[in-house]
Amino acid sequence: MTIEVVHADITTLDIDAIVNAANERMLGGGGVDGAIHRAAGPELLAACRAIPEVRPGVRCPTGEARITPGFRLAARHVIHTVGPVWHGGALGEPELLANCYRSSLALAREHGLGSIAFPAISCGIYGYPEDQAAAVAVREVRAFQAEHGAPQRVLLVAFGDRMQAVLREAL
Repeated sequence: MTIEVVHADITTLDIDAIVNAANERMLGGGGVDGAIHRAAGPELLAACRAIPEVRPGVRCPTGEARITPGFRLAARHVIHTVGPVWHGGALGEPELLANCYRSSLALAREHGLGSIAFPAISCGIYGYPEDQAAAVAVREVRAFQAEHGAPQRVLLVAFGDRMQAVLREAL
């Protein structure tokens, strides 16, 4: 089992699943979410719309994950997860972020996927401190792999040099 830190555009990775840092509506947005939707094509939006709302306007609550095909991506699947907005850490943000990783990894395991790539969930516009988020990511991936023996390959994907350094330090 491996965990690797890579500097890449997550939309270009030829892997079983990439994780989308989505919003609760799952209808696209900015950052990595918008990039994944653009690269996957309109079929991804249609697949997301087909996921039933659990309450008005919410298809995927914060901390949970949903899976769709990858459509025009090299990745065969997209696992959508919604990270928490950072409010200082006292509103359950660390547990919600940990749940993003656990839920995504559980979906990968359920679908027999051997490889998965994660962006830096919640580190963009949601404002999660990068070092704290990286520590959560590494801890949760290691724990899941130790308990379940899967997935075999996990990539922690950095779009920029600073995040790559933060992820490498956490690993």
